[in-house]
Amino acid sequence: MSKMVLTYKSLFCWFLMTSALLMSSWFFVLRSTWLTHSVDFGFLPNSKLRYGSPLASESIIGGVSSNRNPRKCDSNKPILKVFMYDLPPEFHFSLLDWKSVGKSVWPDVSTEVPHYPGGLNLQHSIEYWLTMDLLNSEISKNLSGRVAKRVRNSREADVVFVPFFSSICYNRHSKLKPGQKKSTNVVLQEKLVSFLIAQKEWKRSFGKDHIVLAHHPNSLLEARMKLWPAMFVLSDFGRYPPTVANVEKDVIAPYMHVVRSYVDDSSDFGSRPTLLYFQGSIYRKDGGRIRQELYYMLKNETDVHFSFGTVQNDGIKQATNGMRASKFCLNIAGDTPSSNRLFDAIASHCVPVIISDEIELPYEDVLDYSEFCVFVRTSDSLKEGFLLNLVRNIGREEWTRMWSRLKEIEHFYEFRYPSQVNDAVQMIWQAIFRKVPAIKRQINKDMRFSQTGGLSESGLQSITVPRNFG
Repeated sequence: MSKMVLTYKSLFCWFLMTSALLMSSWFFVLRSTWLTHSVDFGFLPNSKLRYGSPLASESIIGGVSSNRNPRKCDSNKPILKVFMYDLPPEFHFSLLDWKSVGKSVWPDVSTEVPHYPGGLNLQHSIEYWLTMDLLNSEISKNLSGRVAKRVRNSREADVVFVPFFSSICYNRHSKLKPGQKKSTNVVLQEKLVSFLIAQKEWKRSFGKDHIVLAHHPNSLLEARMKLWPAMFVLSDFGRYPPTVANVEKDVIAPYMHVVRSYVDDSSDFGSRPTLLYFQGSIYRKDGGRIRQELYYMLKNETDVHFSFGTVQNDGIKQATNGMRASKFCLNIAGDTPSSNRLFDAIASHCVPVIISDEIELPYEDVLDYSEFCVFVRTSDSLKEGFLLNLVRNIGREEWTRMWSRLKEIEHFYEFRYPSQVNDAVQMIWQAIFRKVPAIKRQINKDMRFSQTGGLSESGLQSITVPRNFG
């Protein structure tokens, strides 16, 4: 019996030793083939995205969230590589009355800067600014501070840019002209969809790495349900079903403000006599009905300016002077959740009071708007006395802190050509840049079963619009 017990013990010891040796050998094999040897992280568009969140330490925009130095520039930061389709001029600069010379598709931006029409057209002009920036990237010798550059080989690109000036197309060409069965706006959208279906770049990713701009809420109405796999650059999601546009997939870009920037602002809490300012359209539909309710609540308050206003009859000049003389400026939802008024207030260093429950804000993944804005729920704003009590209880010190922060971040909303470090153009490119890893992950995921016939090439599929959606 003792010999049998001894035999079992010997076999057990031999089993333990063999197992330990086997596990050790596997450990060294795995270690020799670890990720550092088998995966090249160099393909990632931004090295700060390799490990964890880019917000874990220093933000991509040069420390706006962490070290409060928004103008810091890292000359070694990666560049977003953008392939831009050479669409015919009818899709872009010809909409601005630019005339091409010969077979030229683009203006020579080194000698010619096409004019964009002024007035309210400017607020939805981001298509123009981003396209001009890509054209400039090919002739600029200094890439310091630049986020994106144009590349000619689509295989090298992180994203594919679709240069259709959809907002000005809607503003100028959405009405039928004599002899037309379809407006120019509709015809160009149909042409655009047909063009994209045929492109190898679209077929390669089914549009997921494409950038489509539709900043005006009514632009691209006919095409948006077919182009939904692409990343949209929008002013808000007010007229889009969540299956077509959402904050995870798409980018919210600022309006271009129409009031003049407040240069050398030496005002203070005491020198701005108006407590609360609003001038604009009062009677709106959908979520904008709150404007008329607030108008009747506030119109008789002595330190509140709440009136109807347009760009006509020096309306922009009046708004400029009124905002600069006010401590707080109301930004109330209109027909859609956003409005240009927010960016006019920022340019005027008038602390925005935002009453829009569904609003999405530009760059909010890296910028804390509560540092320079006051947010009020719609239901609270309609309570008797709530809104006025709230802003009247914000004293000199707190207001001055928000006013100072407005002056620090205002350049994030300035559109310029040539673009400058962390201006609106570069900030939009950065917002697109931060979406690239998710895009690449989704494209790679879609390719899992491509070799076994699991990925069908069916072109563009239109999404059904929900009932009562408009």
